[in-house]
Amino acid sequence: MKKTQVAVLASGRGSNFEALVRASADESFPASIALLVTDNPSAGALAFAREHGIDTAVVDCGPRPGSMTRSSSEAIFELCRMRDVGLVCLAGFMRIVKGRLLEEYAGRMLNIHPALLPSFKGLHGQKQALEYGVRVSGCTVHFVDPGIDTGPIIVQHAVPVMQDDTEDSLSARILAEEHRAYPEAVRLFAEGRLRLEGRKVLIQDE
Repeated sequence: MKKTQVAVLASGRGSNFEALVRASADESFPASIALLVTDNPSAGALAFAREHGIDTAVVDCGPRPGSMTRSSSEAIFELCRMRDVGLVCLAGFMRIVKGRLLEEYAGRMLNIHPALLPSFKGLHGQKQALEYGVRVSGCTVHFVDPGIDTGPIIVQHAVPVMQDDTEDSLSARILAEEHRAYPEAVRLFAEGRLRLEGRKVLIQDE
């Protein structure tokens, strides 16, 4: 079985990166993690990648928080192209992807967000959910488009919000679901089971 080569972009500890690596250790998983790219030379994800023999790259994305330079977008694209990457996964990558990387990987780039989109986009989705008073929150895996958390939705996992929840306690329960939802979405993509119709993602054989 020819596996889809995956590049993961992360800025921090990379727990979703770890979940994808662990999922890919199963021979039946249709994707392989080929590369970790980070904008943070101190990212915890780097150590995990090296322990598991995964190529790593640190790319300077520029001084503006949340943004990336045209040259860094080009550099990450080239790193992916050299490894025949078929799917890019954002896993806590604290930059808005744009430029050639976004253009070349349109329809082949995923992100995971700690809320049930389209609600609570952007930073601190868990805190936003608590402050709004929702009864149910969760996580969303979606295709990346030029907006912020606006791409078509692939997978959502729901998490109940308890009356005594704090941002930390809710975040921990959502994170556990993220670690299940992201491999699920990557599997669906790698198996060729996702089809886009406008904003709607159709899943074959569901």
